[in-house]
Amino acid sequence: MFLPFFENLRKAGVPVSLREFLAFLEGMKAGLATYDIEAFYFLGRTIMVKDERHIDRFDRAFAATFEGLEAIPDEAVLNAVDIPQEWLEKLAEKHLTAAEKAEIDALGGFDKLMETLKKRLEEQKGRHQGGSKWVGTAGTSPFGAYGYNPEGVRIGQNESRHQRAVKVWDKREFRNLDDSVEIGTRNIKVALKRLRNWARDGAADEFDLNGTIRATAEHGYLDVQTRPERRNAVKVLLFLDVGGSMDPHIKVVEELFSAAKTEFKHLEHFYFHNCLYEGVWRDNRRRWDAQIDTHEILRTYGPDYKCIFVGDASMSPYEIAFAGGANEHWNAESGEVWLTRARDQWNSHLWINPLPEKYWPYTQSIAMIQQIFGADRMVPMTLAGLETGMKSLVR
Repeated sequence: MFLPFFENLRKAGVPVSLREFLAFLEGMKAGLATYDIEAFYFLGRTIMVKDERHIDRFDRAFAATFEGLEAIPDEAVLNAVDIPQEWLEKLAEKHLTAAEKAEIDALGGFDKLMETLKKRLEEQKGRHQGGSKWVGTAGTSPFGAYGYNPEGVRIGQNESRHQRAVKVWDKREFRNLDDSVEIGTRNIKVALKRLRNWARDGAADEFDLNGTIRATAEHGYLDVQTRPERRNAVKVLLFLDVGGSMDPHIKVVEELFSAAKTEFKHLEHFYFHNCLYEGVWRDNRRRWDAQIDTHEILRTYGPDYKCIFVGDASMSPYEIAFAGGANEHWNAESGEVWLTRARDQWNSHLWINPLPEKYWPYTQSIAMIQQIFGADRMVPMTLAGLETGMKSLVR
């Protein structure tokens, strides 16, 4: 019965291998998930999903393969119609063999479960509240809604309350992790995790299990060892374009900034407008009276920093190519000069562009910045683009 599941996973774009599918079958054979639909779902997801981006695809394939047991319409309950035995069985027969149906024993087997449901639908004359037998609400009967039974059939309820019914996957908690959809803060965190360099520094305040075992064996008595906590040692310098054409991208840039602050312990950020010039600032409310000399930034932060620019790179070409081309002040040196200095200072550099990539060829200034930084050093602000950019910074 699981072969269609495997086929649906491949069709949905989940890169599951035959070896992983066989491991899933071994887990089922070992009884790791026999009667619990949640355990069955998480067993399959744990074994066959290797990347968080594919969880939503897995959920869709899972739903396409195993949905059906909840497909008893509400009016069947309200009108107590005569439901044929064959119709009830077809709700699950598509995916359960005779041997597997025999293993379902919530009420003494699948047939007994369906038979009892049909009987109670015939006998019940009206709505029932509470209790443990009739089809109704707020009870412990295995049939109905707003109650609790660990292996029941939900009828007349719009959503799950205990997450024990057969459509737990409908929650689809990771539905935004597909790299073909717009990103959010959590998605960005997933991508930024690619840029990590673990190191242990600071106070030795973390328990070292292996060191304690080794020291105890050597000394003959309990010798507790500690070590510095492992942290991401990557240093990031973030330059954020603000104002003008960047206004439509405020939300996604805020999400990127929030995610970066969480992921990187060593993060310094500065703002600029359109292009890098002789001054940047930390507080947009004081952009004119509290600017920081860009030369000072170049002197303060060494080449071990990863430099990331975030902006749509959409401006007049004069703002990049000529002195005096800036649209808000007189710049003694062109934007190209300052961008080149930044590129040379921080060899690991990247430009993240929130403008959809399909529009890039129509903006001359984007091509100019790509020429300065390198075409492969500008990436779109998508999950796939961020992952590509993080990999380029690691090199």
